Amino acid sequence: MIKYYKTVGNSLELLEKATAGCWISVTAPDPEEIDFLISQFNLDAGFVRSSLDEEESSHVEIEDEQTLIIVDAPVSDMQKSDTSLFYTLPIGIILTDDYVFTISSKENSTITEIESGAVKNMQTNMKTRFVLQCLLKITAKFLMSLKQIEKLSYSLEQQLQGALKNQELIQLLGLEKSLVYFSTSLKANDVTLEKINRGRVIKLYEEDQDLLEDVLIDVKQAIEMTSIYSGILSGMMDAFASVISNNLNMVMWRLTVITIILAIPTMVFSFYGMNTDLPLPYTWFASLVAIVLTLVVSIVLLKKKK
Repeated sequence: MIKYYKTVGNSLELLEKATAGCWISVTAPDPEEIDFLISQFNLDAGFVRSSLDEEESSHVEIEDEQTLIIVDAPVSDMQKSDTSLFYTLPIGIILTDDYVFTISSKENSTITEIESGAVKNMQTNMKTRFVLQCLLKITAKFLMSLKQIEKLSYSLEQQLQGALKNQELIQLLGLEKSLVYFSTSLKANDVTLEKINRGRVIKLYEEDQDLLEDVLIDVKQAIEMTSIYSGILSGMMDAFASVISNNLNMVMWRLTVITIILAIPTMVFSFYGMNTDLPLPYTWFASLVAIVLTLVVSIVLLKKKK
């Protein structure tokens, strides 16, 4: 899907066709749309393919007066096992003399929010500011996703206290895997931003310097948060693996106690059911012995538990 946006006044408006100074948003394009982009706007075919490659890492390329900036953006997905998985998806930003392109292989909330006007003072004709605002929005999305991971891990922590199954641990493993994806992508984005900060990729204006510094600060904060949460989750998984094992041991202990208690009356009545001479061969005496022994053993086992 190809959409054309341009800032009119202070709002972002959807256009029917491309005009100079507009933003062209490309999401999950089909082969015909890819050919249209390459032929109509003379985009570098390699740049387009790189933007659509889900395995592409964050980097910067310059070719024939076109600049490609690929950054990773966070994406959340709900698995069949009700496990929330976060991963990253590359977004290609291509700068030409007249247009700014954003190309993504799948729909993602970051581009959707930008299209809906979530970013204030978005100016499509100011390409440097537009790119920096997109990068700031992507970084803010990382921070928001990290907060969601923190809330999910806290919720799982409450569930794990009495857990006997592995479902919660599997969900924690999914969150830990998500943090690994985030850490790798954020570090790559940080390297890309440092290249932009040197002023060799896109022309930097003095009024945009503060915006770029905000992006760099947020990226480093996200990297630090990812490292902290990853360490917490790793320790939590080890701790609660032991908790689950201890909970299972307690269940087995209770079952063992019940088995011992139920075995005592059976043993007493078995002796009286044999063809042997026993003192006081009366039913009430056997019942009394069974009850007394059962009570004594139960008290001993309960005290042992304490």
